[in-house]
Amino acid sequence: MHCVERSPRSPALRPWVGRLWALTDAPGHARESILPSGTLELVFNLHEDEFRIYAANAEVPCQTLPGAILSGAYDRAFTIDTREHASVVGVHFEPGGASAVLGLPVGSLRNTHVALEALWGTAARRLRERLCEARSSSVRFELLEAELCRRSSAASALPPCVPLAIDRLEGPASIAELARQTGLSHRRFIECFTGAVGLTPKVFARVRRFQHLLDQLRDGARPDWSRLAVASGYFDQSHLIRDFTSLSGLTPSGFAALRDTPVKAGHVALAERAR
Repeated sequence: MHCVERSPRSPALRPWVGRLWALTDAPGHARESILPSGTLELVFNLHEDEFRIYAANAEVPCQTLPGAILSGAYDRAFTIDTREHASVVGVHFEPGGASAVLGLPVGSLRNTHVALEALWGTAARRLRERLCEARSSSVRFELLEAELCRRSSAASALPPCVPLAIDRLEGPASIAELARQTGLSHRRFIECFTGAVGLTPKVFARVRRFQHLLDQLRDGARPDWSRLAVASGYFDQSHLIRDFTSLSGLTPSGFAALRDTPVKAGHVALAERAR
């Protein structure tokens, strides 16, 4: 697997887009789990005009989509077959970024993927064709940035309460207090946040706490789960284990055993099933 990433070069996109990325060459392992991050992603399959998305439970049939999709914010892991992703390019948005750049209410996209053509019409197909024709990742990134800049100029701004809430919910925060600070009713605050971010404030905070825990697991040292629980904002180790398993589909120790395999950020290589 070869992964190329870069930050957006356009100042207009930098607050909203975390990175542009391209994958080439399928890795040696067959399956990867994509972990919830509280963000949305634009993804284009350049190898074939199709995506197949699998639930973490292998007994559930896959979802088949065209080769240009918008992945909604997830609060659970889903699985991909890496052999179907031999050439893929995408855009990873910051929390709230997809709504700000694309001008879309994203609350209805929770835990799902949608064909980009359903949102952009034939422009989605034309963009994918141009990405397929491009000869390098850098040219593809330029095409993506140009399209996003064009669309962001027509997008509406995020509700003022959302950037403040995103920042506060990266750590311990009272949702009721945040609603009071914004001057909105509790219900209206949740509606505004969910429409812009794709998850409710409570679920977003839970997913981001999980992501902060993952950041601390990247140093390769043997995890001290009790210490990590306290450092990451969990009540105790049992709370960490329950949340980790619910969000990732893996136990913490099971994840630790898989984390050394090189993968794209936010992914984890899965062990092969016994035949």
